[in-house]
Formats: sequence, structure tokens, C-alpha cells
Amino acid sequence: MFGGHGVYADGLFFALEADGEIYLKADATTQALFEAAGARRFVYQGAKRPVAMSYWRLVDAAFEDEDELRHWAGLALAAARRAQSEKAAKASRRKSAAR
Repeated sequence: MFGGHGVYADGLFFALEADGEIYLKADATTQALFEAAGARRFVYQGAKRPVAMSYWRLVDAAFEDEDELRHWAGLALAAARRAQSEKAAKASRRKSAAR
């Protein structure tokens, strides 16, 4: 899909590596934090156009500070958990509507 490697925790895809860079999952709750920290969004070239994903480059401070790394990885894992919960809720609603 993006030519990189996925990073999982608790069965959730919360980070990826592409071209030697680490990107963490963000969502509506955390995207502004990544933007404010100066992170870049992960964009890859699709068949017809660039595709922006909901992953943002790990902030520089996290490469040198273990607490910063835990903080940002925790935000990404929380975003992955929210996405999983939303997906499960949608599936449940579809199942209920089909009955």
C-alpha cells in the first residue's frame, strides 16, 4: 500500500515506517497536536494522485527523549483504539439495521 512497514501493538496498527521515517497515527482528537509540534503528514503517490494518510512524522524531540516517545506513541495508540471502536460501532449499527 505505501511501501513501508507497519507497527502494531495489541493488534492495532498505530505507526508505520517508510523511507527511514516513523509516522504515528493521528485522528480528529490528536491531529492538531502533531501539526502544532511541526510534524509532517505522511503522503504517498497513488496511481493517479498523492494520497494523504492519517499518520504524522514522529516529532524530533521523541528521538532523543524516552518520555516524549512514550507520549507521542501513546497518542497514536489511543487514536488507533478510537478508530477500532468507531469501526466496531458502525459494524454493529449495520448489523442491527439489517435485522
